[in-house]
Amino acid sequence: MPKALAPLAGRSILDLSLDAALGADVQSVVVVAPPAHLPSIEAIVGARPADPPIRVVAGGATRQASVAAALPLVDDDVVLVHDAARPLATSALFDAVRAAVVASGTGVVPALRPADTVKRVADDGAVVETLDRGALAAVQTPQGFPAAELRAAYDVAEREHTDDASLFAAAGGAVRVIDGEASAFKITTLWDLRRAEQLLAPAPVIRTGIGVDVHAFDAARPLRLGGLEWPGEPGLAGHSDADAVCHAIADALLSAAGMGDLGSRFGVDRPEEQDRPGLDFVRRTAGLLAGSGWRPVNVAVQVVGRRPRIASRRDEMEAALSAALGAPVTVSGTTTDGLGFPGRGEGVAAIATALVEAGGGARPVPR
Repeated sequence: MPKALAPLAGRSILDLSLDAALGADVQSVVVVAPPAHLPSIEAIVGARPADPPIRVVAGGATRQASVAAALPLVDDDVVLVHDAARPLATSALFDAVRAAVVASGTGVVPALRPADTVKRVADDGAVVETLDRGALAAVQTPQGFPAAELRAAYDVAEREHTDDASLFAAAGGAVRVIDGEASAFKITTLWDLRRAEQLLAPAPVIRTGIGVDVHAFDAARPLRLGGLEWPGEPGLAGHSDADAVCHAIADALLSAAGMGDLGSRFGVDRPEEQDRPGLDFVRRTAGLLAGSGWRPVNVAVQVVGRRPRIASRRDEMEAALSAALGAPVTVSGTTTDGLGFPGRGEGVAAIATALVEAGGGARPVPR
């Protein structure tokens, strides 16, 4: 397909290019189309408002022939010639070029100074010389010209030129340069297309949340912590299995997504939550987030207490938690140097921080 019809961020390159042209101070737009693809391009143009008017004309075998086909349809005193393969050029660039043409009466092209050292190279790859990059410019579009002078230059053109500025200059017209835009790069390769996709992608919506859970030891119960069984360790008192690590993770996720907390979602007043495994709370919380358009990015949780020894099973715990959540979970452990109930060995506290981003599923729940 023609490059202008290739998809970019859910639209065609041509459609995106028209945004800039139609947002500028122009009286009309002419789209030059390959004859075999006129219906597709006319459909894109037909979906646009009628003001300013857009006309479609069949192009020629070369770029120069295509511009020549469009010039009779331009009824403004200034002509701006733009390559649709530069879809991220802005309306401000169009207006800047037009204003410079009006002010100078010359041809005007936007350009960028090369940041790299530029060398002239022979056919065999040998470096001939290093060019002064201060005297060089990489030319972009739209290129602007007084309409009557550009038509006259086309009438006397004797050979093919790579752009309208060189054709205009060959006919004796003066051309000057103004500052271009880095975003107005030309899509030529797949890498260019991917770069444009990244620039058009919406900024991710990222939020953080914190969760804290505390449980006292209950020697009559088995210990479940971080989704693991801990034989020989006293359990934790609570309505469910009292897995403080899993509960803190669930609270942090709900906090980040603005969806309440563990108590409001899975309260102790619900008989069905009796002895519920902590990993199940993590899985169900992940499901709640997905249903509201949120995706967990990662969770970090710190366990505070004298026992059990977290370091001995950290890898195992992280694997179980990460599998339940569907995102990386990291675990660390610390003590309080004998201070407070964790320092006295009366229970365990867990503090979790979660990072979530909007993506997939329903629209994110407003905060």
